[in-house]
Amino acid sequence: MAPALVITDEVSLPLHAITNLSKEGLNQEEAVIITQCELLEGKLPFGNETLDSVFVLCTKSENLTDSWFKDINRVLKPGSKTFFQTNLDEQIKPQIERKLLISGFVDVEAIKNPQSIQIKGKKASWTAGSSFPIKISTKALPKIEITDEADLIDEESLLTEEDLKKPVLPIVGDCEVGSTRKACKNCTCGRAEEEKKVEKLGFTAEQINNPQSACGSCGLGDAFRCAGCPYKGLPPFKLGQKVTLANDFLAADI
Repeated sequence: MAPALVITDEVSLPLHAITNLSKEGLNQEEAVIITQCELLEGKLPFGNETLDSVFVLCTKSENLTDSWFKDINRVLKPGSKTFFQTNLDEQIKPQIERKLLISGFVDVEAIKNPQSIQIKGKKASWTAGSSFPIKISTKALPKIEITDEADLIDEESLLTEEDLKKPVLPIVGDCEVGSTRKACKNCTCGRAEEEKKVEKLGFTAEQINNPQSACGSCGLGDAFRCAGCPYKGLPPFKLGQKVTLANDFLAADI
């Protein structure tokens, strides 16, 4: 059986500490004790994975360095445990737990003790880079049997007479084709009326359908147009958009 290791930053190991460690499974006859561990500068004189347990008794927070936690993990066998005990302030407890987790320990747990802070952890049984298969249980889908006696719904029965009627598409007349075409005979879409309005005003179709302005003020209305403006008399419009003429545009004011 590999020896257990007890390290402390004190000059000697207190008797009460040995009693507490015995409760955690320390066998004094097989234990190796190192005092004033800070002199080792975080490097333990043991090979990799050679110890069954490491017990740490610390009285100074500056000795709880990351290098100590990493080296303790190095010398422990996979699945072996470590035990920390200190009389420092309670604020040190979450720091020890965090450093144990970061160093690769699992099952980190604080032990309730009114006299001191005690925390234990276990080195993971697996090593970095190891792999293992994951068994995924799959459940078979229930089988559905369809027989002739099964109650099936006829899709055709879901349609009504209105659904079966052929849709009536709107008829597109010649007047709807192209914006520059002239109104056809018997025009009913209103193009002929618009053309008559334009002819009476003396404007061209291009001026009505695609009005442009060199000064940028022609579309604002007569109040902003100059004396020689070609759009004089038309209602305000947006440049590039067809000028809309009201039905009573040419009606005389009463």
